[in-house]
Amino acid sequence: MEEEVSEQPTTESKPPNRFEVRRVRNPSVTFDSPEDVFDEQLPTTEKGNSAAHGANVEPAPREVFAVDRALSKTFNGLAEPISVSSDNVQQNDAAHPRFKTDPVSPSAVQSSVEDEHPHAESNQPKKPSIFTPRTRHVSIKSGDIGDACDHDHNSTVHDTHRKFDTTNLKTFGQNTHEAIPNLDFYRQTTNASQNKRPTLDQLHEEKEVDVVKMTEKSNLVDADEVERIAILPTVSKFGWIKGVLVRCLLNIWGVMLFLRLSWVVGQAGIGYGSIIILLSMLVTTITTLSMAAICTNGEVKGGGAYYMISRSLGPEFGGAIGIIFSLANAIAVAMYVVGFAETIRDLLKAGDMLIFDELNDVRIIGVVTVTALLAIAVIGMEWEARAQIVLLIILLISLVNFVIGVFIPPTAQQISQGNIGLYNSTSCPFCENFAPEFRDGETFFSVFGIFFPASTGILAGANISGDLKNPSTAIPKGTLLAILISGLTYLACLWFLGATVVRDAGPGCPSDCLEGLMNSYRVMEVVSAWGPIIIAGIFAATLSSALASLVSAPKIFQAVCKDRIFPYIHTFAKGYGPSEEPRLSYLLAFIIAIGFILIGKLDVIAPLISNFFLMSYTLINYSCFDASLSKSPGWRPAFKYYNMFVSLFGSVLCLVIMFIIQWWAALVTFVCVAILYGYVHYKKPDINWGSSTQAHVYKTSLSSALKLVATKEHIKNFRPQILVLSGTPHSRPALVDFASNISKKISLLICGHVLLPVELGGPRKKAVSQSQVDRVYELMNKRQVKGFYNYVTANSLRDGALSLLQTAGLGKLKPNTLMLGFKRDWQSCEPDLVADYVQIIHNAFDANCGVGILRVSKGLDVSHHITEDELIQASKTKSEQKKSASASAANIQPVKERAATTSSIDEIADGEDEEFDPDDVVMTTFIGNRQLQKAKVPEMNRFHRKQKKGTIDVWWLFDDGGLTLLIPHILSGKPFWQNCKLRVFLAGTKKGELNKEQKNMATLLSKFRIDYQDMEVIPTFGKPPSQTSRAIFDTTIEKFKQAMPDGSADASLNRNMEVTDQILADNKDRTNRNLRTRELIQEKSSAAALIVVTLPMPRKGQPVPLYMTWLECLSRDMPAPVLMLRGNQESVLTFYS
Repeated sequence: MEEEVSEQPTTESKPPNRFEVRRVRNPSVTFDSPEDVFDEQLPTTEKGNSAAHGANVEPAPREVFAVDRALSKTFNGLAEPISVSSDNVQQNDAAHPRFKTDPVSPSAVQSSVEDEHPHAESNQPKKPSIFTPRTRHVSIKSGDIGDACDHDHNSTVHDTHRKFDTTNLKTFGQNTHEAIPNLDFYRQTTNASQNKRPTLDQLHEEKEVDVVKMTEKSNLVDADEVERIAILPTVSKFGWIKGVLVRCLLNIWGVMLFLRLSWVVGQAGIGYGSIIILLSMLVTTITTLSMAAICTNGEVKGGGAYYMISRSLGPEFGGAIGIIFSLANAIAVAMYVVGFAETIRDLLKAGDMLIFDELNDVRIIGVVTVTALLAIAVIGMEWEARAQIVLLIILLISLVNFVIGVFIPPTAQQISQGNIGLYNSTSCPFCENFAPEFRDGETFFSVFGIFFPASTGILAGANISGDLKNPSTAIPKGTLLAILISGLTYLACLWFLGATVVRDAGPGCPSDCLEGLMNSYRVMEVVSAWGPIIIAGIFAATLSSALASLVSAPKIFQAVCKDRIFPYIHTFAKGYGPSEEPRLSYLLAFIIAIGFILIGKLDVIAPLISNFFLMSYTLINYSCFDASLSKSPGWRPAFKYYNMFVSLFGSVLCLVIMFIIQWWAALVTFVCVAILYGYVHYKKPDINWGSSTQAHVYKTSLSSALKLVATKEHIKNFRPQILVLSGTPHSRPALVDFASNISKKISLLICGHVLLPVELGGPRKKAVSQSQVDRVYELMNKRQVKGFYNYVTANSLRDGALSLLQTAGLGKLKPNTLMLGFKRDWQSCEPDLVADYVQIIHNAFDANCGVGILRVSKGLDVSHHITEDELIQASKTKSEQKKSASASAANIQPVKERAATTSSIDEIADGEDEEFDPDDVVMTTFIGNRQLQKAKVPEMNRFHRKQKKGTIDVWWLFDDGGLTLLIPHILSGKPFWQNCKLRVFLAGTKKGELNKEQKNMATLLSKFRIDYQDMEVIPTFGKPPSQTSRAIFDTTIEKFKQAMPDGSADASLNRNMEVTDQILADNKDRTNRNLRTRELIQEKSSAAALIVVTLPMPRKGQPVPLYMTWLECLSRDMPAPVLMLRGNQESVLTFYS
C-alpha cells in the first residue's frame, strides 16, 4: 500500500481517477490507558507486502473505513462490500453496532461506545493529540484494494506485534506473516513495487527481528515512491461489440460479397454454393472455438494470433507466424486499396474522366487512399473505430437496399440484364440455378478457393487484443457472433441471387452474353433498389478491410518486436501516447502497402495472402490440440465448448484448403514458416512462456524414463553415465569439459556439488537458490555441456559424495562411473581430508561404479583465477568477446587471486601455482572490467577445443570389464579428439610367448571392433624400477611413517594413515609395479595427447598415504593429462551381435 497522510477535514473532495480510502477517526472514543491506543494501530504495508511500525507512522485507533468507490467487484469474494461514503454508513449499523452513522455527533458515538464498554466514562477528558477529527487519504493500487479494506472491526485486540515482526497485519484482522490470496501475487511482472506474497524463507526461517529492530524500520513508503504515483491519462479500450464484432463483420463483408458471390452462384449453383459457404463457416467456427479456448486460458495481451500461437506453441512457431501474418496484413492493405481504386477508375472511365491511363490511375488513387487511411490510423484507435462504425452503417444500408430490391418487381432494363424477379410466372430461376454448371475449367474446389478469402476476417478483433477491455471474453463472443451473422448474410444473399437472376442474359444472348450470374460481377447492383448505394457499399467494404488490415499489421509486428525474438527490429516496438501506438510500424506497413499498390496487379499475390491466413488458422487449431494433448495442469480454459480432436480436424482441414486454393502458394508459405522457425530454433532466445512444447518435453521425458525402467540392461547398450565431482562447474571447467567429451550426445552427465557448512555460512542456512542453479545451467550451456547439476549439503565431502552416489539420477538414468580430479595437496592438507578422498573411491566401488581420476599438469581448480560470471563471458563467441573488450578496455584491472572453493576436492598443490606475471601471457580476453590472463589458467579450456594431433595411449594393465578401453574409444570418435588415434599397451606374461600374446590381444580388439593405430605387449613389466623412481617413492612416503600415539583422539584415523616398514614390505610388488608403469609411460607416451592407465585398486584397510603415493607416482610429471580409470569388474564390451 502506498500512503499519504494529511491533516485535512473529512469533507475534502477526493482527487480524480484515484482510489481513495478514508479512515474516519471517531472523535469521542476513549481508552483505559495509552497502551489501548497502540494495541489497535492501523496495520500498514510496505512495498512487497511487508509491515512497518515506523516512528513516522501515526497510530490510528478504532477506525471506520469509508471507501469512495464501490470496491466490492475487486474483492473476489474475500470480503463483504464496504459502504462507499459516510452517508451510507447507516447501512452497516447492524454489522458494526459500536459505530454510529452520524460522524458529526460525538455524543451518539460515545453512547454507543458506553453500551459496549461500560467502564468507559462519558466525562473523561479528551485527548486532542489523538482524537482530533481528520482523514487519512491513502492512494492504493487496484491489487491492494482487497488487502487495504479487509479489516474485521469485530475482532479482538491483539498485541502480538509487540513480540514478533509481523508482515501482513490485516490477514483475518490479526497479526501474521501470512497473506490472504491476492491477484497481485500472480502477476508476472518485474515491477519491484508490486505486492508480493511472503517468501518461504520469511515464513520458515527463524525470526531474527526483535522489538528494537521493529521500531527502527523505515516509513511505509519512500518519498520518491509517493511522488511516482500519478494520475495516468485515460486509455481507450473497446468492448466486444466495437472492438471485435464490428471489425470482424467489416472484414468478412468484403468485396467478395458484392463482386464475387453472384459468380459463385452461377458456377456452383445454390446447392453447392451453400455447401461452400457452410464449409467456410465450419473452418472459421472450429478455429474460433480453438481461439476461444486459448484466449480464456489466461490473460491475452497485444498481438492477436501471434500472441496466442507463441504463448501456446513457443517462440519458434509464434515468431514465424508473427512475421508472416503481419506481412500478410500489410500486403492485404494494398489488395483492398487496389480494389477500391479499380472501382473509382471504372467510374472515371464511364464518364470519360481518366487522369492518365487505367494503370496509373489505379496507382495514383491507391497512394492517395492509403495515405488518408494512414492518417486515420495514426490519429488514434478511437478515430479509427469511429470510421469503422461509419463504414459499417454504409454496408448495412447497402445490404438493406439489396434486400428491398429483391422484392421489388424488376424493370424492363433489369430484366434485360438478367434480373427476372422473385415472382416470375414464366420461369423458375431458383430451380434452374440450384444445380451446378461449372464452366471454363472451374471445379467445386477452385470455386471454393476463390470464395474462401471472404472468411479470413475472423482475426480482425483478435489482432487488436491489446486494445480490448477484456480480450478473454470479447474475442470468442464477438468472433462467433460475427461468423453467425456474416454466414447467414452470405446464405441469404446467395439464395436471393439464385432465385432472381438467370445465369446468362444480355442483348447478344445466347451467343454473346454480357449479363447474368456467369458474365457480370455487378449483379447485386442490378438487383438492388438503387444501384449507387451498392457502389457505396463496395467502397465501404474495401476501405473498412484496408483500414482494419492497416491497424492489425503494425499491432502484430509491434508485439513481435517487443519479444525480441528476431534481431535488429526492436526499434519498431516503441509505442507513442497512452495507447502505445506503433507509429514506426504504421510507417513500415504503409511503405510495404505503397510498394504493392504501385504494382497495380495483385492476382498472383492474393492466393499467397490467403495461405498466410490459413497457416495462422492451422496453428491456432493445432495449438489448442497440442495444449490439450500435453495434459498440463496449467491448461484450464474457461471456455469449455471445444474438443481437442475437433481442433485437430480443423487444423488438417485448413492445410487441405491451403493446397486446394493454390498448391505453389502453400509451398511458399511452408518454406517461409520453416526458415523463420529454423532461425528461432537455432538462436534459442532466452524466453520462457510455458508453452505446450515445454509440457510435451516433460511428458515425453517422463514416459521415456518409465519405459527405460522396464527395459532390461544389455552389455551392447552400456553407456558410461558419469557423476563428476566438480563442485560448481565454473570451479573446474576442464574436468567438466573432459567428462562432457565422453558423455555428450550418448549418455548421462551429472555435475555433483557438495556444499559444506563453511560455504553456507552456517548449518541452518539455505543451500542454493533457483537463480543460482539457473546461473550454473547458463554456464553449462555457454560451454556446450549437456548435463545436469546436482547439489547436496553435508558435513563432509565424503558424506556428500556418498549421498550423490546413492541419490543422483532417476531410474535407469543413474551414474555408473564416478569421475573426480586428483587431490594435488594431499601431502600438506589435513589427514582427515585425505582419508575422505580415498573413502570416496571406496564408496564408489561399493556402489558398483567405475572410477576415473583425472590429473593435469597445472591443476583443474581455477576458481581462484576466475569467477562464474567471468567464465560465462570467456565462453562467449569471439564476436561477443570483441564487444565486451571494446566496452571494458578503458577499465582494466589486474587479476586478483581468489580463495579456492572448499565444496569439493582441492586441486591446488603447494608450490605448484606461480604468482601472477604480467609478461606470462599467451592470450588475453577482456572480461567485465578486467583482463583474464589465460596463461594463468592454462587448463581451463584444454578440453574445450580441438586437440592437436597426437595419440590416446591406453595402458590396459588389468581386465576391469573393458571400461579402461571403452572410454578412450568413445573419446577418439568425438570431434575434439578426431586427430588422436588409439595406441594400446598391455603387460606381457612370458617373454618367449610375446608374439602369441600380441596375436591374441589383436584378435580380441578386432572382435571388440576397437579401431587402434598400434598395439604393443610389453614383457618387461616385471623388471625392477630404477633408483630414481624408487627415490621419488621413498621421499613421498617418508613423512607418513611416523604414527600418532594410539591413545590420541584420532587413533582410528591414525590407523588408516599409518605406514610401517612391514606394510611397505607386504606391498613391495605392487609398489614396484606402479613405479615400473610410471617409467614405461614416460618412455613410450612422450608424444601422447592423453594417457589412460588402469587405476590401482584400493584395498579396504590399506593405509591411505600408501595408496595416494601410488597415484602420485603414476600421474606426476607426465607429458600429457593422465586419466586413471577402473571399471567395476563387469563386462562393458562384447563381441556378440
